[in-house]
Amino acid sequence: MPSTNDILAIESVKLDDENNALILLDQTLIPNETKYLKLTTQEGIWEAIYELRVRGAPAIGIAAAFGYYLAAKNILSANIRQNYSQFASETRKAKEYLASSRPTAVNLFWALDRMEKVVTDNPDLDVPALVAALKAESLAIRAEDEQVCRSLGEYGLTLLKPGMGLITHCNAGTLATARYGTATAPMYFGQAKGYGFKVFADETRPLNQGGRLTTFELQAAGIDVTLICDNMASITMKNGWVNAALVGCDRVAANGDAANKIGTSGLAILAKHYGIPFYVFAPTSTIDLNTETGDGIHIELRKPEEVTSKWYAKPMAPAGVKVYNPAFDVTDHTLITAIITENGIAYPPYEESLPKLVKR
Repeated sequence: MPSTNDILAIESVKLDDENNALILLDQTLIPNETKYLKLTTQEGIWEAIYELRVRGAPAIGIAAAFGYYLAAKNILSANIRQNYSQFASETRKAKEYLASSRPTAVNLFWALDRMEKVVTDNPDLDVPALVAALKAESLAIRAEDEQVCRSLGEYGLTLLKPGMGLITHCNAGTLATARYGTATAPMYFGQAKGYGFKVFADETRPLNQGGRLTTFELQAAGIDVTLICDNMASITMKNGWVNAALVGCDRVAANGDAANKIGTSGLAILAKHYGIPFYVFAPTSTIDLNTETGDGIHIELRKPEEVTSKWYAKPMAPAGVKVYNPAFDVTDHTLITAIITENGIAYPPYEESLPKLVKR
């Protein structure tokens, strides 16, 4: 396990340009193994996104940007389709392929659209120059995410007080971003200032991102973290141990409805019942002003095995039983106290506050 000093130095997604590879920390193996994957094919990158070897909306976006660049570089090195129109056609195919890996996290599409815009905005550049520009854009996406997460942490910390009990769901940490995380960023900054937060991490069934990843991070950073099953959140709140809920998100609609890992909406309902503020940490890249409400967010359905057998030595459900396994749910905007972005904090009504913070 990483030490307190180097957990934030972990790069879960990075580019190995010399070897034409995307390097990913395989998050499916944590906490038992820290293993980096060297991916050199589009199929390998697609599989890593789909199988959650890389996960977290910002990290998925970064991986997709690097994947797009590597596809463009491979087209160039193959010495085929060297004219602009053919190059644009081939890179569009790569974009569409990578975009098909997961449907809910808007960062995936945002990053791929941003990469494609480099091509569409520069029809007069030759192909080598376009490839160089795509490399620069992919690296910029990664660098910008680190600064975004820093800003999220700084704004988020203004909402918190020393000694607070906090609860979080899934993993919105440094493993899911370039650095710091989204919902965990104020926890790290608070730790540096001696705030002494006590964090409760939901296990987050069925893939246990809270149990495997969030506790891995926070414990290594020296933060007081307690793991709980998802159905234990209510009693921790009733006991008075929780003063605020902090979660990340994968997509925010124009009215403030927020899609995040399955179970987030239930946590928000509990927080509302107990009078606990519920904060959503949303880089503006996750805010989708073109989707009016959460009803317009497509929810990914995943394999039954993730529920029945994936984490068990033996199946934990009868063979053939029907399984409903949505990866996300949508938290209604009426349950959200505030949405924290890198450009400031949005409060209801979100139809008015969010557009002011999203720079287009």
